[in-house]
Amino acid sequence: MKTLWTSTRSFPPAVRMLMVNQFAINLAFYMLMPYLAAHLAGELGLAAWAVGLVLGVRNFSQQGMFLIGGTIADRYGYKAPIMAGCLLRTAGFALLGMVNNLPVLVIASAATGFAGALFNPAVRACLATGAGERRVEAFATFNVYYQAGMLAGPLVGLALLAADFRLVCLVAAGIFAALTVLQGRVLPARRAAERTEDRSGVLAQWRTVVANRPFLLFSLAMIGSYVLTFQIYLALPLAAGEAFGPEGTKATSLLFVLSAAVAVAGQLRLTGWAKARFSGDQALMRGLALMSLAFLPLALAAASGRTVPAGVALAALAVAVIALSAGGAVVYPFEMDTVVALSGNRLVATHYGLYNTVSGLGITLGNLATGALWDYAAQHHALWLVWAALALTGATGAGAVLALARTGRLPAPPRQPALA
Repeated sequence: MKTLWTSTRSFPPAVRMLMVNQFAINLAFYMLMPYLAAHLAGELGLAAWAVGLVLGVRNFSQQGMFLIGGTIADRYGYKAPIMAGCLLRTAGFALLGMVNNLPVLVIASAATGFAGALFNPAVRACLATGAGERRVEAFATFNVYYQAGMLAGPLVGLALLAADFRLVCLVAAGIFAALTVLQGRVLPARRAAERTEDRSGVLAQWRTVVANRPFLLFSLAMIGSYVLTFQIYLALPLAAGEAFGPEGTKATSLLFVLSAAVAVAGQLRLTGWAKARFSGDQALMRGLALMSLAFLPLALAAASGRTVPAGVALAALAVAVIALSAGGAVVYPFEMDTVVALSGNRLVATHYGLYNTVSGLGITLGNLATGALWDYAAQHHALWLVWAALALTGATGAGAVLALARTGRLPAPPRQPALA
């Protein structure tokens, strides 16, 4: 498989810009967001409900507005919402570092969330358009930059935090400001096809996407993968706390680093391996199956009924994170490619917007269910129930993708050239 540098260089300048763009976006976002709650509660002295409000508004304004962002991108071109989103996040991050008034903090938080809703669908649609037939490889390379930004961001933020949280916010805002300028120079202007593709009303545009039954079924089938991926923020940290007590935070940090490192180091190799052996739907099923298997070591350890030694607990958590991250790396590029294929290359950003909205809703409901099950299982000394339920979630997703493929609702695999 190509190295990251070789793979990146093989794409057109606009696609390369989008990859570096995503690294910088995640670098700036994750250098600030992990430390925002502590700043709000500590330096500003906000009550817990106020901290939750600020963070919740950001999440809602992003997840709930993805469809709007995708619709704007399809109607007015990809460049404008990408630049507008970065400019809006510049202002939002700067405000988060300079104000201590709750209403203004809420507005700033909402701005940073809506910024993500603006540029995320547009970036993915623009990447798919620019990559052409090499979408799978492009999304695999894109995900390396995505994960690298997530890995580097908290480390850079921690270093800057030693000086002042205000500095963290201003540096993050500066990165987004620089990105806005670069995007204006590198990203292509709206294409003629984008101007005339669909001049019907927004509701008609949404009806077209909602009427795409195979796409909706695929969106629902993939919810489980997002629920499982999010457990790096929920169930796995809870398990680390259960196993290591006060040292659980350190173990959780190691798990975050391990997860990003697996994706950065293995994404291109895993994609090349899967692409050489499987069709898109087969790669999706195998990736989901691996994500499902990730939770079995934890289930077996919890089902033993004995106190698990710290070394065994850490090993089980590490295996879970590695398998979960590797499975996600297999799934991601084929998943993104399938969304484009199911859209028929029409209203691609709107399809991505609705897809993200569905997955965001699924994550919310999945987290509520996982949290409730954790409380129940902890009370009854049966944490294996949580891990078994998560494993079943992944298996159900793989089965749903298999059913869609067998009933002809997923794109047919490309014909392989005959062997000489």
